[in-house]
Amino acid sequence: MKRLNKYMFVLGLLTIVSCSDDFLDTKPVTEPTDSNYYQIPEHAYAALVGCYDGLQVVTGASGLSIYTASEIMSDDCFGGVGNNDGFNHQAIDEFDINRAPGYQNLFNDTWIKYYQALYRCNVLIQKIDQIDWTNNEQTRDRYEAEARFIRAYLYFDMVKLWGNIPLLTEPSEDIIPPATPDEVYTVIAQDLMYASENIPEESYSAVPNGRVTRWAAKAMLARVYLYYTGYYGQSDLVGLVSQSEALAHLEDVISLSGHGLVSDFKNLWPAACPEIDGEESTYVGEANQEIVFSIKYTYTSDYNGNTDGNHWMVLFGMREFMSYPYGRGWGVTVNSKLYDLYDDTDSRRFATVIAVDEEEVPFDNIEGQREYTGYYNKKYTPRSEYDPETGALVDATEIVNAADFQLGNFQDYFAIRYSDVLLMAAELGSGSAQQYFDQVRQRAYGNNFTPLSVNQDNILEERHLEFALEGIRYWDLLRQGVGEAAAEIAESTTLLNGGIETVKTIDGGNLLETQGLSQIPNTQITLSGGTLEQNPGW
Repeated sequence: MKRLNKYMFVLGLLTIVSCSDDFLDTKPVTEPTDSNYYQIPEHAYAALVGCYDGLQVVTGASGLSIYTASEIMSDDCFGGVGNNDGFNHQAIDEFDINRAPGYQNLFNDTWIKYYQALYRCNVLIQKIDQIDWTNNEQTRDRYEAEARFIRAYLYFDMVKLWGNIPLLTEPSEDIIPPATPDEVYTVIAQDLMYASENIPEESYSAVPNGRVTRWAAKAMLARVYLYYTGYYGQSDLVGLVSQSEALAHLEDVISLSGHGLVSDFKNLWPAACPEIDGEESTYVGEANQEIVFSIKYTYTSDYNGNTDGNHWMVLFGMREFMSYPYGRGWGVTVNSKLYDLYDDTDSRRFATVIAVDEEEVPFDNIEGQREYTGYYNKKYTPRSEYDPETGALVDATEIVNAADFQLGNFQDYFAIRYSDVLLMAAELGSGSAQQYFDQVRQRAYGNNFTPLSVNQDNILEERHLEFALEGIRYWDLLRQGVGEAAAEIAESTTLLNGGIETVKTIDGGNLLETQGLSQIPNTQITLSGGTLEQNPGW
């Protein structure tokens, strides 16, 4: 038997689990196999939960998750971390493996987890018709649609990161050559089209929090259309989705889903609206009307194999320092240019960025911080709380589950927000483009709102302000053209490494050489017998 990529072939079958309000707060109770599974609809449901769990694990991964990489590669963040740490983040930030020549497997764990998650989806899709679905055909179609959405989500991440990747649509242990991006995008488009047609047309509020809806599939299809047509310079999505069709999907979300904007932007982010002086937090929670699709995390991660949490979030906290409501982290820093980009009357500035000096945060670990700027991520930062028993300031995770601050974070990742739907529809030429554009800006500026004409440049600028530090900016840059992205990301500035002024340089030419793609793990190239090839520049 050929053996490519043993990393692809783990946990083919998931265990029977129970449902909960958040859909993913589940634990295994049996160990099924091919011979005794996929007999009744409940087996398919349990396997579907396993597909969601695979997505949760890969996107919540510590180290180089796609969220971490997306932010570090963008013009909004520097690699940061500790002054005595390795330089793997700097290699990614500067698109230059010579900054960390020993790191030949920057994304190896990430690669493995993606193929593990894909394996779960492929098994369910392959086995689903072993079950008798008499009088349950709609449920069958929904389960397949959700699994195919997750598969599309995974492949979209992967093709953006690595370009040419092995494409598996069924479980396999064969050595296969990498597919072309067009082949991958064809599967992505077909999966999302299937999901948009086979998940019932119902209000988002009728679906358990964290579960894929028809509206999530339609919004994701438009996102894929915009990225593919922009990055590859094409007029449609692999001949399957035109601009008018992508727009029609978004108009359906706007008119039929029940989604809407939360009234106050800061209320989307727990660290931006803490309890202060006895006043309760105005945080709207994770199941609010604006969230079209989120990736759920829970608080049960530990060092015994439970990996249910948001493990990348610790990277974006202030370096080994806490000050209410902010908790400890490893110190990926935010570029001061992002903070300066916001108008003084734009409420998103306060909700997006921790500004150490402006907020009078008594940060005292500059000597331990690499690439210090005085700014950190507020949307996705660890939090601190006052212990109700001792009154001491502690990592919030200690109060919830006594977890190590490195593993205990569990804030959901908002993958698609309704404001993104509005701005994508405006970008695609909706007849209501000005109205959609104004809705987003009116919330941001409140009584200080002044009209701004809707055009491509203004929409892209608004996307930067609206979605900063949400893992979107880098891909928005790339879809404007690699040359334009390189010009925006190129940087020469003075930062503090251990308190010492140091010039930080990002050469846009490096991004041009890599075409914005990331390093394929060398271990995987070796395992493939050379079938996989390294991307240029790495």
